[in-house]
Amino acid sequence: MADDLYYVYAVVPPTTAIEAAPAGIDGHAVTLVVSGDVAALASRVDVAVYGEGLDERIADVAWIAPRARAHDAVLTWAGDVGAVVPLPILSLFRSEQAVRAMLTARRDELVALLRYVSRGREYGVRIFRLDDELRRSLGSLSKRVAALEAEVAGATSPGQGYLLGRKLDQARKDELRTVAAEIATVAYNELAARSIASTQDALPKASAEQTGAAVLNASFFVAHDHIDEFRAAVTELVRAHERRGFRVEFTGPWPPYHFTRETMNVR
Repeated sequence: MADDLYYVYAVVPPTTAIEAAPAGIDGHAVTLVVSGDVAALASRVDVAVYGEGLDERIADVAWIAPRARAHDAVLTWAGDVGAVVPLPILSLFRSEQAVRAMLTARRDELVALLRYVSRGREYGVRIFRLDDELRRSLGSLSKRVAALEAEVAGATSPGQGYLLGRKLDQARKDELRTVAAEIATVAYNELAARSIASTQDALPKASAEQTGAAVLNASFFVAHDHIDEFRAAVTELVRAHERRGFRVEFTGPWPPYHFTRETMNVR
């Protein structure tokens, strides 16, 4: 129809069974647009809603939020049933023929990408620094702080103790970030070694809902047959650091957002 656009969620194998797919954006049904050995998950949407003026509507959080949830729900379902190459939210095409044209033009690239993402799933790991707790355990993580703590304990006069105490306070401030950065680097390298691929995003800004300062914000593409090993490494990370002033968030599995986003940024 001339008044419709095609909203595309992802590229999937053409054999994907969509009977159990959740409702898509605005409650529209999810359909399968097939072109040879690749296909797209799509919904037909109203051009009056997704055409002119869309940029202004995107700026409205109340408008975009339910659509983002619906988009992610379709992708999560698709990732649970098979290989999926996510497209960015609000990837729109003028017609079903335009969707097929994209699939046809990029066939070789998409077939290879589907083969690649079929090997595993994406997981997220974030590490947060809890300063009050970390400050109390810094002596076990920093030789500099441990040495100054020993000097303070052995001070022979109140004046010496005061000066050494100020020096210790400054050292703790300096070492909080240094130690946290070192732990984040080691954690990332250890988890990356157990992954097919890995990447880091910018650290999230502190918020009222967030406990601690983020020191690692990473995503890992983990092979299906290595997930137990990967989870064990995350568990060991938690055991080693949760009582020393760190909080670890482990999420997933997710569709491979971070490992296809550059290729599939079609907007």
